[in-house]
Parts: sequence; C-alpha cells; structure tokens
Amino acid sequence: MNLIAASNIGEWFKNLWNSTGFTNAVPDYYVQNGYTLGIWGELIMLVIAAFFVYLAIAKKFEPNLLLAIAFGMFIINIPGAYEVLYGKGGYVFTDGVNNQVIAGTLEELCKNLGVAFDNSSAAGLQNSLDNVVQAVKDAVINGSLPAFDKNADLITYTYQSVIASKGLFYYLYKGVDWVIFPPLIFLGIGAMTDFGPLIANPKSLLLGAAAQLGIFLTFIGALLLGFGDKAASSIAIIGGADGPTAIYLTQKMGESDLLPAIAVAAYSYMALVPVIQPPIMKLLTTKKERLIRMEQLRPVSKKEKIIFPIVVTGIVGIILPSALPLLGMLMLGNLFRESGVVPRLTNTAQNELINIITIFLGVTVGTKAFAPVFLQVQTLEIILLGIIAFSCGTAGGLLLGKLLCKLTKGKINPLIGAAGVSAVPMAARVAQDVGRKEDPNNYLLMHAMGPNVAGVIGSAVAAGVLIAMFA
Repeated sequence: MNLIAASNIGEWFKNLWNSTGFTNAVPDYYVQNGYTLGIWGELIMLVIAAFFVYLAIAKKFEPNLLLAIAFGMFIINIPGAYEVLYGKGGYVFTDGVNNQVIAGTLEELCKNLGVAFDNSSAAGLQNSLDNVVQAVKDAVINGSLPAFDKNADLITYTYQSVIASKGLFYYLYKGVDWVIFPPLIFLGIGAMTDFGPLIANPKSLLLGAAAQLGIFLTFIGALLLGFGDKAASSIAIIGGADGPTAIYLTQKMGESDLLPAIAVAAYSYMALVPVIQPPIMKLLTTKKERLIRMEQLRPVSKKEKIIFPIVVTGIVGIILPSALPLLGMLMLGNLFRESGVVPRLTNTAQNELINIITIFLGVTVGTKAFAPVFLQVQTLEIILLGIIAFSCGTAGGLLLGKLLCKLTKGKINPLIGAAGVSAVPMAARVAQDVGRKEDPNNYLLMHAMGPNVAGVIGSAVAAGVLIAMFA
C-alpha cells in the first residue's frame, strides 16, 4: 500500500510539474508553425504589457481602455496560460461535403488513431500531423470512420479550431468574433454625445470628413506593401482613431489574424492623441491662425436634436446599409439621450452598459496580443502604417480647416480640424489645449466638438464604404 501510495504521489507531482508554464510555455501548434522565440517571446510581451500599464496609470493615457488591454496582454503571455484561458487548439477533419469526421487536439488524435505523438520539435509535430492526416483518410476508406463522402482525396481539416477544454476567454472573445461588442460601444457613445455643436455649425461635418483622409491614403500604402484589399482596409481604418470601428471592420473583412496588431495600434493611438497631435497641429498652422477666436455657437433646439439622429440614420441607411450596425446604434443611443423620455435607458447605455463592454472588449483584445501572433514583422508594418494613417487624418482635418479659415476670412480656427478624428472627446480637448497655450482665454472646446462627433460618424461611414467595396 505504501508503494502504491508513493507511486501515486509521484505521479501527482509529475502532473503538477507538467502543467506549469516551465514545461508547457507555448502551445504545440505555434511551435509547429514556425514560432522559435519560445518563452522569451512571452517575456518580451510581458515587458511591453507592463509598459502599457505604466502609461495607463502614471501618464493617464486613455486608462479606461489601455489598462484593460494591457492586462489582457499580460495575462495571455504568462507562460502556459494560453491553453488555460482559451482552450487547447486542435484540428477538425471534414469530408467533401463538410460533415465532421473527427476532431481533437493533435495528441488526442494521435492516441485515437494509433499514431505516434512527437512534440519534441516543430518537425516532430508536423510529422505527427502528417501521419494523422493519412490515418484519417485510411479510416474513412476502410469505413472505421463515418463520412458521407468516402473519397479520401476530399478529406479536409481546419487548423487551430479550439475544440477541447474551452477557456473563459474563448467565450468572452465571441463578443468580438461575432462583432457584438463594437456596436454596443457605439450605443453608449451615442448616449454620451451631444451633436448640438455639429448641428449648430454644419461645416464641422466637412472637417470630420477631411480627417478620414488618412484612412484612404493608408489603404493605398498598405496595398503597395503587398497587403490584400481586405487587409489593407482593416489597417487603413486605424486612421480614424476609433478602436471599436477598427475591430468591427477587421472582423467583417475576415482578417482576424491581423486583429491583435490592428486593435493594439488603434487603441494605442487613441490613447496617445495628446502626444501625437500637438506637433502636427503646430507644424501645419501659424501662430496667427491658432489665436483666432470663434463666434459663440447658436443655441440648438430640442426638436433639431431629436430629428438629427433619425434623418442621419435614414439617409446613410439608404445610401450605405453596411454602415448601419455601427451608425444605427450610435444614433439610437443619441435618440435615447435627446428624447428625454427614457432616462433609465440613457443612463444604462452611457454608464453600466458601455463600462461592462469596455472591460470585456479591452481585456479580450489584449489577450489576442499573444507572443507567437504579435511578434512578427507584419505587426511592425501595421503599427507603422497606423501612425501614418492617424497623422494623415489629423493633417487632413487641419488643412481643410486652413482652407475654411481663408474662405470665411478668419472666422474658423484651423485647430478644430484636428479634432475630426474619432477619438471623442480627447481630440477636441487637445485642440482646446493647443489653442489656450497661445491664448489662455480662447475657448475652442465646443467648436472642436463639432468636427469630433462628425469624425465618429465619418469613421463609421468609411468602414461601411470599405465593407461594401471589399468584404
């Protein structure tokens, strides 16, 4: 009995050791597909995540978003954590008419099919998979595995379908995968947004449109770098400085492999608006232009504010239905706010709902910045293209602001054009701050909010255009 007990205890401790991150740092799938940094890649990502935590807490760079993203990035890169948080990646085999034949992790499939499992190297894993593929075909031919189509040449299999021991984030990520979270974020944004400055100064809509210039310029740049049209669209939308829109478009384009880099870039640049925009604003405007004081906006009636979301939804919906999931939810939230008859719904949308979705969206997006996926040359290209897109968007708004300044004989301060990107209300605050550094008594915030909320509409419309053209 003592010997049996000692043997059991030894087996227990062996199982415990084999479950640690020291022996199971990176899932076999990524090793098999060429990831060579091992645990060191995860340690690099842990340092990057810690830096983002620092920016969120110490520098207060969009902490509501960045802190959740940073922690998601941190937790997923703890060695051994991936398969606990997302589940074990496996393979699903189907026949020629898409009936499932067999599914499981590589180790399970090897055991079930009587194939040797070798996880000592990438070559060993690939050899194991090759043997499994042949064993499945043989089993279909001899009838031991049922399939509607018995032609072995039509047996197909899908990589990295999470089919075993699904983890918490596998389920939470469905809100991103099924593009549920981004429209709900837009519902909350709509409930918090006052479109009054835009209604009072319709020219603001032009500034919001001009700030989308970065999206279309970067789309061309991404094509020149060799990205396909769908991938280029997903990268280009970073120029709108709108994280939910970037996530939504990327998923609709079927470019989920690019999502970690695109989402981190989009949210990072949203958080870094106070750092990126001021140098561009000072470069493209003169001191005289920055000193311009704008006339007070006219009062906007309640009736105008109620009609606005209905009319915008109707017009855009007819012309560009693909923009409705985002724009429609944005306008619904705003209608809640402006109607004044559903205070509970308004409060829920702009507080509890958006806060909960922001937590889930931020953490799950962060968990996609897993070292084997994130540490690639392609990621650096996306981050570089993202900063170009955002900078060009800022410049586009500023340049049109300068043009409108000349056309109105100095009645429009070009600084408000930089607020045409979709980072609400941070971009408007930056325009206000840059203006007040020249004249402490110059109040541009409400004027800048017009282009800023126009930018939210503009990024949703730009996403709709790209979806209609390429999805």
